[in-house]
Amino acid sequence: MTDSAARILQLRAELEQHNHRYYVLDEPSIPDAEYDRLFNELKALEAANPQLVTTDSPTQRVSGTPLTAFAEVQHEVPMLSLGNAFAEDDLLDFDRRVREGLDLPAGDLFGGGAEIDYCCEPKLDGLAVSLLYVDGVLMRGATRGDGSTGEDISSNVRTIRNVPLKLQGSGWPAVLEVRGEVFMAKAGFDALNARQLASGGKPFANPRNAAAGSLRQLDAKVTASRPLEFCCYGVGQVVGELPSTQVAVIQALKQWGLPISKELRLAHGVEECLAYYRDIGARRQALAYEIDGVVFKVNDLGYQRELGFRAREPRWAIAHKFPAMEELTELLDVEFQVGRTGAVTPVARLKPVQVAGVTVSNATLHNMDEVARLGLMVGDTVIIRRAGDVIPQVMAVVAERRPADARPVAIPQSCPVCGSHVERTQLVKRAKGRETISEGAVYRCVGRLSCEAQLKQAIIHFVSRRALDIEGLGDKIVEQLVDVGLVHSPADLYTLRYEQVVVLDGFADLSTRNLLAAIESSRQPALARFIYALGIPDVGEETAKLLARALGSLARVQAALPEVLTWLPDVGLEVAHEIHSFFEDEHNRTVIAQLLERGLQLQDEGELHAEFSACASLAELIDKLNIAGIAATGAKNLADKAGSLQAVVALSQDWLELSVMKGLSEKAKQSLRDYFANPANVARAEAIEQQLRDFGMHWGSEKKQAEGLPLAGQTWVLTGTLELMSRDQAKQQLESLGAKVAGSVSAKTHCVVAGPGAGSKLAKAGELGIAVLDEAAFVERLAGYGIVL
Repeated sequence: MTDSAARILQLRAELEQHNHRYYVLDEPSIPDAEYDRLFNELKALEAANPQLVTTDSPTQRVSGTPLTAFAEVQHEVPMLSLGNAFAEDDLLDFDRRVREGLDLPAGDLFGGGAEIDYCCEPKLDGLAVSLLYVDGVLMRGATRGDGSTGEDISSNVRTIRNVPLKLQGSGWPAVLEVRGEVFMAKAGFDALNARQLASGGKPFANPRNAAAGSLRQLDAKVTASRPLEFCCYGVGQVVGELPSTQVAVIQALKQWGLPISKELRLAHGVEECLAYYRDIGARRQALAYEIDGVVFKVNDLGYQRELGFRAREPRWAIAHKFPAMEELTELLDVEFQVGRTGAVTPVARLKPVQVAGVTVSNATLHNMDEVARLGLMVGDTVIIRRAGDVIPQVMAVVAERRPADARPVAIPQSCPVCGSHVERTQLVKRAKGRETISEGAVYRCVGRLSCEAQLKQAIIHFVSRRALDIEGLGDKIVEQLVDVGLVHSPADLYTLRYEQVVVLDGFADLSTRNLLAAIESSRQPALARFIYALGIPDVGEETAKLLARALGSLARVQAALPEVLTWLPDVGLEVAHEIHSFFEDEHNRTVIAQLLERGLQLQDEGELHAEFSACASLAELIDKLNIAGIAATGAKNLADKAGSLQAVVALSQDWLELSVMKGLSEKAKQSLRDYFANPANVARAEAIEQQLRDFGMHWGSEKKQAEGLPLAGQTWVLTGTLELMSRDQAKQQLESLGAKVAGSVSAKTHCVVAGPGAGSKLAKAGELGIAVLDEAAFVERLAGYGIVL
């Protein structure tokens, strides 16, 4: 054997081992850069020695030209479907039939009879495939097809990263047909749809459709670009020896490098099967992938052979399905609801249908752009999807069932609640030197708090748990207070008297006193809670906390100019304009003034946070003025040359001095001259600088020393169920240590705390190599910072 041939074999073995650790075990042992170095070395060696290239080489996962059609594959052992159980009684009947088929002792008054061991696995919602290994090398991949004949998808299967091109270890049969499911995890599906939308493509309806469509591409390069995964659950054709039980066979496949379900369990008796089904059902939404049930198989392979098959399904296995998550029904009408911000949202009124065990009669339509995308008309037959507690959604229209009298959906011209005009929102995109205005997807009622719907939703938000947290003020009570005219704004809550409340429906002496006491106890909210309670568009809980922590007082938040707000992390110019516009509005200012006059005393107010003292620079100020042709580098050159804003303005009008300045294009110089020739622009720039001075953010301000917090600058994510504390408590503890708690995992995440039931976020952390703590380790970490639960 030549040195090149030996090195090629060594590299292939190393790369397959690293693929297995990365894609199957989630335990990468080398950085990506080292993997790439090994891969590129192998490619170079194979290019120099083409006679040594084999189909099991990691370089051959994507190769060849696109196919014109798939060849047929005859399954030596038919790929049969499974019988279904939809209720517990169905599974009990299955277990009874198994025991009777094996002539095992039945239960009586003196005992439960013989119990069967079952292999238990989630039923993945993907596409069944067959992988044929000959002497340990992947020779063919095929779809299930009709069970007897499938399609040859070998090129596409090779692109799936957790499918080994060559089996690991030893002891595998000479011929081994592995059967399993190709699927797409939730995180991968979301990322794929985001790419589809970004490129102007049509998003996939669900992960199963995305996986099936990706696997049946005639060009394997398209399949390779999709986030597909494989999980094996059994075998077909075998020439050689295998263990004698289903679970042992699956464990053997794992030893040979094939991915198996981490939820694989052995159940002793049907009651343990039912417990497994309930447990998986409770954790279903937290799993990283979609499942539609649980598969139970008699574990003893001798028993399987004895039980045999009926027409098209084995007698030794059954799929215990979860309640359907998609159903067909009729769209009876589309009504329009008005939300807290005045958004007029279409809601589908449906012919009632059972979806995932719940009767569904309404579904969200999001906005009129979604109605147009679906091509929806009243009278259509539609596909409804419901996942866990998520609001049911109209997924698609069955166009061929459209009746002749179907009618289009039209946005109302007047608010269905108050009769005010309904107008389409406009999107303002601000770039260097210009603003671009386009139509938004949302329609709004212009009636504001004179519209009862907006008023009710605004107050419901104001008193909610994460805002002012006024216990006892539920939705129905808020609606009643508005309906009888006692409350016209959030400030009116603090003028309610005993005699006004006690006569309302559902109130008596004790409940009235409790409500008034709860309102009274809310008079000292933290500044962050108060800002969040105001319901500023695009300002969620985290942004409210940032505004409160950074600026330190309501007065500064109210006065802050949009450009000044953009010095705060994660506050873009569009959100900054929303904040500024909210506090500029006269009605909003009046309500805030009334709240303060009626006794609200904001807590945690103080100075600008030390982190933001003297945080601004002249170059950043110039850049934020959005002068056409002047980006960060040009702004720095101007700042270095001029030294002050006044000098920049003077320079812009001194054409001779400006013309010889280095570091600015002629176009940028002209833009600078034109910009400051407008007195309004000069006044705007001076106002921004003055506010930076007033706040203490100016480059000439005193730089204060921030008190160090151990987790300052770190982003943490909480996922799964925590048992020793609530998620909110964990979040509060992390924030008290200076960390930011985010809702999703990204490359910027520092650490993930994962409790039982952690799903896609935990999987994402594994993909990105982010540190993960279980709850015990998290509590220990908190104790190290002096926080003892």
